Amino acid sequence: MNFNFVDYCQYLLKSHTNFTITNLANHLENISHDTINRYLRTESLNSEDLWRNVKEEFVSDTEAYLIFDDTVINKKYGHNIELARRQYSGNEHQVVHGIGIVNCIYFNPQNEQLWIIDYRIYDPDTDKKTKIDHVEEMILNAINNKKIPFKTVLMDSWYATQRLMGLIDNLGKIYYCPLKSNRLVDDTGGVEKYKKVQDLNWNEAEKLSGKTIKIKGFPRDKKVRIFWATVSANRTEYIVTNDLSQSSKDDVEFESQTRWKIEEFHREIKQLTGLEFCQCRLRIIQKNHIACAMLVWNFLKRFASKIDKSIYQVKHGLLSKYLTDQLKHPSIKMKVI
Repeated sequence: MNFNFVDYCQYLLKSHTNFTITNLANHLENISHDTINRYLRTESLNSEDLWRNVKEEFVSDTEAYLIFDDTVINKKYGHNIELARRQYSGNEHQVVHGIGIVNCIYFNPQNEQLWIIDYRIYDPDTDKKTKIDHVEEMILNAINNKKIPFKTVLMDSWYATQRLMGLIDNLGKIYYCPLKSNRLVDDTGGVEKYKKVQDLNWNEAEKLSGKTIKIKGFPRDKKVRIFWATVSANRTEYIVTNDLSQSSKDDVEFESQTRWKIEEFHREIKQLTGLEFCQCRLRIIQKNHIACAMLVWNFLKRFASKIDKSIYQVKHGLLSKYLTDQLKHPSIKMKVI
């Protein structure tokens, strides 16, 4: 029996709590731990393999969104794992030891579907690239290589740099992203000095329709619209856009809520595919595990959409079938004295 990445994906799809190679080998006939390990050390899956599979069922739209954000695969007990390094985790709000992944989600607002279409592993010790470099690459790849249409780019405050925002401007696309509260801006047309975003004054009209500002470090004639938006019951953000015609806080809050779809992706892929649970030390095996987890998430998402269920219902339904069968025909019968 030959073993390949489809078999490994099938394992990530079916397993619920244990995603180790040892556990996989224990549940396969005539396939040893060493065979699986050897395969994962010689295979080289990446984001191109992901796109090759995604594009078969991919549905594009001219009004679509590209959504960028990064996540950290926590490896607090895996200090010898080659890709792992100390880095800030937004999920845990502290520095953790883990593997960073910068992700690109494509969201089609017409059919309400999303796909993970690209990703980059944050490994600056090897490729010398920053997270900004990775996002820039993925934006250009979407246009020049994938040739997919989109209208708007959504991203976190980490990516609200002149470099990325200028690139999106030059490509004729719209962006929405929050600014950190200490970012220096000017809303007086140069009359006053730059001030922190959190120190801006807002009249009643501006609270509803936003205001035009210049961000320090941007070209002199480059202006953006800023909105003090409510993103949850106890949280507000200062969101900027290059769409100078935007004058509705409600519309901006809707765009901000759309950005959280990538957090939905991060939560689902970690909880349902075993993304965080590969304990192999080698860089190449970790990369292949991540690529397979991406493939599994996309498959689960499409399958769930076809049968009109949530991705959680599909995954947990596997155990439900097992429980139903065991209650009818238990392999171990309960006895009492």
